[in-house]
Amino acid sequence: MSIGIASLRMKRRPLLAALAMTPFAAALARVPGAQAQDALVVTMVTDTAGLGDQNFNDPAKRGLDRAAEELGVQAEVIESRDAAGYIPNLTQAAEQSELTVGVGFLLTEAITEVANQYPDDKFLLIDSVADAPNVESVTFREQEGAFLSGVLAGLMTRTNKLGVIGGIKIPPVVRYVVGFEAGAKSVNPDVEVVVAYADTFDDPALGKELTLAQYNQDVDIAFPVAGKTGIGSFDAAKEKGEGFWVIAADADQSQLGAEHQLAVSEKGVDTAVFLAAQQVVDGTFEGGAVSLGLAEDGVGLGNPHASVPQEVLDVAAAYEQAIIDGVITVPADEDELAAFTPVAIESLATPVA
Repeated sequence: MSIGIASLRMKRRPLLAALAMTPFAAALARVPGAQAQDALVVTMVTDTAGLGDQNFNDPAKRGLDRAAEELGVQAEVIESRDAAGYIPNLTQAAEQSELTVGVGFLLTEAITEVANQYPDDKFLLIDSVADAPNVESVTFREQEGAFLSGVLAGLMTRTNKLGVIGGIKIPPVVRYVVGFEAGAKSVNPDVEVVVAYADTFDDPALGKELTLAQYNQDVDIAFPVAGKTGIGSFDAAKEKGEGFWVIAADADQSQLGAEHQLAVSEKGVDTAVFLAAQQVVDGTFEGGAVSLGLAEDGVGLGNPHASVPQEVLDVAAAYEQAIIDGVITVPADEDELAAFTPVAIESLATPVA
């Protein structure tokens, strides 16, 4: 069933090329040849999941490492063991750095407080908006990429039952959850989406337990949006065996089980970190809020498994274009999901203004 739409991009355009209308624009033109005159220090402060989560902090670290390699900055990382460590860790980072990076929604209040105490310093916050003029706050329209993952899952499920494992119920996670359900129900009205929250981003054993419970209730595709907790979803799929799938969130997690990864709901955390460091190097850093979605290539659907038919990718591509064109507005919270009317693929053949 080909619908005559260009196939879904297997590898998305670099986010560098797609942000020309955002506050990152001044940095973009100078990325290839930029070099720091001195070793500016960029310090990343993780949330409590820390490095090794293979999901959120790790991509941020890859962006930091890229900045060290390409821009010559000195890269430092402070891992937060608990929430009480956020303010002292961010304070330490501000004392030693030209740019302090707070990774995750959970650091919002802490980075706002510290940034206001250090008004001449520069800060980057990922996944939330801080009320301080010297913070560049980068959020993502996760719901748009998750919608495409839901489309894929809704077309690929054999049982008409999909599962989501959330970490902590915070806005970025909710955006993933509701976008996924909206996409799945747009292509498969009979599909059921069950959601479980772990209330932690740092418990792979619990993630495995929650995913196994869903698999044992006829779910065949799981979507963990749970940081390190989501590692357990791959463990569950491997235990159940062939026919049980995981759609990864944020970044490719095929190292955890390529034979069970159906696709990735991508998010450009790494590039956001790199570009903020680039701004500091170039002297073009400005605080403010930046929102990145499909139109900016800040999110997307990537790394489809070889078993995904081309016609499924064609359908996802059609929905992607409809979202970019404004034909579909993807719900971003539970109230918007409740009011959302699924959009059938047939209606996309003649888009409405």
